[in-house]
Amino acid sequence: MLTSAIGVLRKRLLNLHTDHRRIAKGALIVSLFVFLGKGAGAFKEMAIAQQYGVGSVVDAYQLALVLVTWLPLTLTNELSILLVPLFVRMRENKEELGEFVSEMETACLGLGIVLTGLLLLAWPFLAHVVAGNLSEQTRQMCFQLLLGLAVVGILSLTICISSARLQASGKHLNTLLESVPALVLLCCVLVLPTQGSLVPLMLGTSLGYVVQTALLHFSARSADSVRLRLRFSFRSPHWRSVFHSTSMLVFGGVFATLIPPLDQYFLAHVGDGAISTFGYAYRVLALLLGMGALAISRAILPILAEMLTAKDHVRARDTTFKWSLVMAAIGAIGAVIFWFLAPWIITLLFQRGAFTAEDSVAVTQLFRVGLVQLPFAFGALVILQLLVSEARYRMLAAIAVAIFVVKIVANIVLAPRYGAQGVVLATGVMAAANFACYLMCLRAPRRDGE
Repeated sequence: MLTSAIGVLRKRLLNLHTDHRRIAKGALIVSLFVFLGKGAGAFKEMAIAQQYGVGSVVDAYQLALVLVTWLPLTLTNELSILLVPLFVRMRENKEELGEFVSEMETACLGLGIVLTGLLLLAWPFLAHVVAGNLSEQTRQMCFQLLLGLAVVGILSLTICISSARLQASGKHLNTLLESVPALVLLCCVLVLPTQGSLVPLMLGTSLGYVVQTALLHFSARSADSVRLRLRFSFRSPHWRSVFHSTSMLVFGGVFATLIPPLDQYFLAHVGDGAISTFGYAYRVLALLLGMGALAISRAILPILAEMLTAKDHVRARDTTFKWSLVMAAIGAIGAVIFWFLAPWIITLLFQRGAFTAEDSVAVTQLFRVGLVQLPFAFGALVILQLLVSEARYRMLAAIAVAIFVVKIVANIVLAPRYGAQGVVLATGVMAAANFACYLMCLRAPRRDGE
């Protein structure tokens, strides 16, 4: 009977449509790269936990990293999925692609400098609003870290463009290269003397982003044979459509990227140690989210773009719906498995040096609560790829506003009662609402003007 069942399963797998096989193959490759990248991140967190423990230094570092990246992420989260379909359509015309990418790289580099400069100028206000409940020493360290991490904010946008070029070429090396900042930071924390010093954290993070940017640039040039040069102009005919699409996506993206600072605000009001405890739990959770949701979304996006370019909307929507349900089921199974494994995982990763058994218990509790978002995040990111490729920007913006309101209300209700666990649980509530909205949008017919 077992042999017969295996034979039936093998036959079904062989009879799968070539699109499903391509998606599955791409997802497996991306999952492997994500595992390697997030694994490097886990080792980095282990080193930070051993050297710094849970306290003001890690609070300041994680808050500074969130602040320096959240403005660029307002754009990169949207551009990363907007540019891939565009580059797929342009890849036959190298001259046109080269002109547009050169202009975009130059514009994004300048924008990164402006946004980072505005962040530093606004620090006195941010220190009062976001970090008001933290100690004066923690706030001072946070500003020092912001200065040291400025290059991260400047380079974030150009990293996004190179990654999109690789995805459009059917390459997934950008996912593997996301591990570079973690590896460089790991080396700096292990090699340089710490003793509460901020230098290993600043130097390792900044140098890691510089190396990642260089590697992505040369990898993208090898993949699409496009050489870039600085162009201070907007002559490409694609700018108009990009501005229109980006304006709608950024409107919704602003609300999405406000969520990390929002969480930092509520965590800061919990007191010292809450931000770093949340950060350790989230890093492990990010490994699971990346291996599932990120893997399938990056694997399916170029294929959906090809379907829509061929005007085969029915096949694209059917493929998306099936894979969203598959990934939601995988996320639910994974959440159950890792709930039981959580104490062992957290202890293995972090419990050494300044990181105590009590810290492990606190991080484990947050990690378990965070697992509730896995199935919803897995399914939603699949649908998001199609909705962006179909240019349903108004609908996405409306959903982004709605779930942001859900997140605020959930934080207000849950954080005072449950502390850091309430902040994490509120994210699960938001993820469930987001997935429900995306499913309704997917099953509804597209109307003009969306």
